[in-house]
Amino acid sequence: MGSAVDGQHGERTELVIAEFSGRADAVLSAAFATISRAQIARLISDGRVSLDGEPVKKSAWVQAGQSLLVLLADEAPSAGSAPASPLPVLYEDDHVVAIDKPAGLIAHPALADTEDTVSGWFAARYPELCADLDPARPGIVHRLDRDTTGIMVLAKTPGDAATLSAAFESRTVKKTYIAICNGVPEQERAVIDAPVGRHPGDRGRMAVVRDGSAREARTAYEVLGQRDGKSLLVVHPESGRTHQVRVHLSAIGAPVLDDPLYGTPGHGRHQLHAALLSLPHPAGGTLNLQATLPRDMAARVRSMGLAPVASEYLQPSSAARSSAPE
Repeated sequence: MGSAVDGQHGERTELVIAEFSGRADAVLSAAFATISRAQIARLISDGRVSLDGEPVKKSAWVQAGQSLLVLLADEAPSAGSAPASPLPVLYEDDHVVAIDKPAGLIAHPALADTEDTVSGWFAARYPELCADLDPARPGIVHRLDRDTTGIMVLAKTPGDAATLSAAFESRTVKKTYIAICNGVPEQERAVIDAPVGRHPGDRGRMAVVRDGSAREARTAYEVLGQRDGKSLLVVHPESGRTHQVRVHLSAIGAPVLDDPLYGTPGHGRHQLHAALLSLPHPAGGTLNLQATLPRDMAARVRSMGLAPVASEYLQPSSAARSSAPE
């Protein structure tokens, strides 16, 4: 992929050579890993993508080796805009702030997009901290998918960001998700050990891939209860691949309920929540966080008659930091 900048108009042209045959939107999703499908669709609908000199439709078929020209805004990095409603803060000190992310909000923008983001909220709340942080994603050390709710921890200084990022990379962070699934796993508890990579037929999705191109991934789960072909799972991802929990649960025949990518679309967002997080605090000790189930998932759990087995996750949100050992 190459680029040329037009300084006069503040735009740049990206030349994308298709690595595989497929729809134009899928080819572009694979080429621009940090741009969402919605943003790709907007580029195409705005006439900013051309093939052989003509604007393309997102469903246009592109052959492997063909070139697409994409016109992008060449603007300074932006953290995105702050949501109109304040985000619930679970914990805050001089080093970190932890939030309970709502559905429909991405962690940070792709390119110069102005969509509401967690990083935009951080930049608006702490403008004095942003000069020393990544301008495109201030505070961000890990991510949740757009429609996954729950705990996100943000760093307030470059040193804190480096420490927390290293903790996530080294897998010293303990993560617990709650998932309502369309289906019931064959085993009541198990560890899914299956590599995750780009879907060979749809580069905009992830999949269990065993051809050597994927990265190893492990997810432990336990079935808390089931009713009418649906199940409630507590899930512990041991690695942090893109869409890992959703891909792994789909692979065992129990996709997250209402997941349009890896299951069956429903009337709401996919039913996945980051409920617990335990991680080393940058200043020492351990930070333990809990985000109660959001209303939509709590209502589903109660309607399934599974509130008793999920009582721990229906408790009010909480946060506690243990002291560093002397």
